[in-house]
Amino acid sequence: MILQGKIWKFGDNIDTDIIIPAKYLAHTDPKVLGEHCMEPLAPDFPKKVKAGDIIVSGTNFGCGSSREHAPIAITALGIPLVIAKTFARIFYRNAFNKGLALLEADIYDLVHDGDEIDVDVATGIIRCGGNEVKAKPIPPFMVELINEGGLINYLKKKLEG
Repeated sequence: MILQGKIWKFGDNIDTDIIIPAKYLAHTDPKVLGEHCMEPLAPDFPKKVKAGDIIVSGTNFGCGSSREHAPIAITALGIPLVIAKTFARIFYRNAFNKGLALLEADIYDLVHDGDEIDVDVATGIIRCGGNEVKAKPIPPFMVELINEGGLINYLKKKLEG
């Protein structure tokens, strides 16, 4: 899967309360969650981001509370991928279960907001601004989850097949 999009940079320790503030957790509609994604740091983010854009972050992205709302809010905006130096463990698993691809790569200092980026998710090759970086590989089973749009879709296909 090749992804191309514009970069939106966020720093270190972006917790789930930043990704989707707790006051919106009563909502289950992905569209509503997306409308408030990253609201504490960038209130206009949901209005400016375009489907296919990619989030780049530093260390410990997705730390804090274990909530599936966070990856749902991100994917509701059409963002297919987050690249960070490291991810919080529970967010990592929740993201793949919800169909959001994550790549671990230290590209934060190599890119800027608005840069165009090309990513081959299967190989982990990231190209941006003349740089080429190899991300930590995604395990094959996790790639299957992404290709199917998350764990529920994956299981449905397996049960139907």
